[in-house]
Amino acid sequence: MNDSSQTATLPAYDRSKLTPGIVHIGLGNFHRAHMAVYLDDLFAMGEGQDWAIIGAGVRAGDAAMREALRSQDYLSTIIELDPKGKSARRVGAMIDFVPVQDDNGPLIAIMAKAEIRIVSLTVTEGGYFIDPATGHFDPTHPEILADAQNPHRTAFGAIIAALKLRRAAGLQPFTVMSCDNLPGNGHVAQSAVVELARLSDPALAEWIKANVAFPNGMVDRITPATGPRERAMAQAFGLQDPVPVTCEPFRQWVLEDNFPAGRPALEKVGVTFTPHVHAYEAMKIRILNGGHATIAYPGGLLDIEYVHEAMAHPLIAGFLDKLETTEIIPTVAPVPNTNLADYYTQIVERFSNPEVADTERRLCLDGSNRQPKFIVPPLRDALAMGKTCEGLALVSALWCRYCAGVSDRGTIIAANDPNWDALQAIAIPAQGNPQLWLQQRSIYGDLAEHPTFPATFAAQLTLLRDQGTEAALRAYIG
Repeated sequence: MNDSSQTATLPAYDRSKLTPGIVHIGLGNFHRAHMAVYLDDLFAMGEGQDWAIIGAGVRAGDAAMREALRSQDYLSTIIELDPKGKSARRVGAMIDFVPVQDDNGPLIAIMAKAEIRIVSLTVTEGGYFIDPATGHFDPTHPEILADAQNPHRTAFGAIIAALKLRRAAGLQPFTVMSCDNLPGNGHVAQSAVVELARLSDPALAEWIKANVAFPNGMVDRITPATGPRERAMAQAFGLQDPVPVTCEPFRQWVLEDNFPAGRPALEKVGVTFTPHVHAYEAMKIRILNGGHATIAYPGGLLDIEYVHEAMAHPLIAGFLDKLETTEIIPTVAPVPNTNLADYYTQIVERFSNPEVADTERRLCLDGSNRQPKFIVPPLRDALAMGKTCEGLALVSALWCRYCAGVSDRGTIIAANDPNWDALQAIAIPAQGNPQLWLQQRSIYGDLAEHPTFPATFAAQLTLLRDQGTEAALRAYIG
């Protein structure tokens, strides 16, 4: 299909009639291709038009996004990368973006207004200040200590300040809705808000715990980073947009129906409301996100640029298939109205979509936050089931090898983790002493003391070191 002959579809409603109901913190690609699209669909039905989004951010980079979107009346270009032919739409669900300031004054002021009934977040897995060793909020994190001394500098500090103002004014609190890819994201968000409040105002912390809703949710849509390729796609649709979003056709959103201040009727546009979010979430985090980690590091070590190219490599595809079917999927509990084998087949199709052109480097990013969430939990469960876990051990060994910073053919791997220097300082000597890697308790907890896993991990890392990635994959696949 020739994109140059096409034009983007425009919002099918009068945007001047929209009024705000949601403040969203963290206007990245994922939010604009996910929640904003669902709301755009709802508004097009003539419903829920008092739930428009006001954008917000708490990082310096958010100011650049604000300026880019403000220059185009807060419209976002969303390009769906269907292998049968790309399509573009202009999503109009956002109507404003508050100025980004160090003290978050404008953000606090808008969240304190009565018409704001939901504050939603996409602040990344690492933005919740979780101690990986405990799985709980880390009150000693430097940003949290700074926020306690100079309040309101984090998203959670701003939320606390706004809730305090609403309580003083006698207004119902807004619902805090995490849209981040975390197990129990509502519980995690609640912990961050309540425990940060407790550092300075214990009574307010208890009031938040008793009165503010934090629904859990599972979100899913692959949205690659924006670069020259994506901007060129927007131009092919006749649009000069510095921040277009590309995404796969698939999207999914599963939510707990816990919105005391009200919510848009998102079930009318495909959102699943259920008390069993945890089941969907475990399925997605283990099969999809665990699958991403599985194909990321062998691809990185083999100098493969794109995810669909990794999926076309028979050893990587074979590694994914055996690992998922024998070690990961058996740890996933039943999910309502879902066949896990069919779900995995769909995941393979999504990863293999050449139009998405997602990069292996993006999948390799931030392993220190992602491995404890996506790989270690199924590893623990599989070990408890009596499995030897050679495949999950190989995923960890591949990550260790990647963090040593050199690919199989000698390419230097640029820093690709917030903790890259610390990881590399362990990964390099771990090539000769594999147990050093497992002694990172913030990642692996007590797995270094497990009766069998350390030897399994050591064997995989030694094989990688001595014979390379392809040999290790071939040996596992058998």
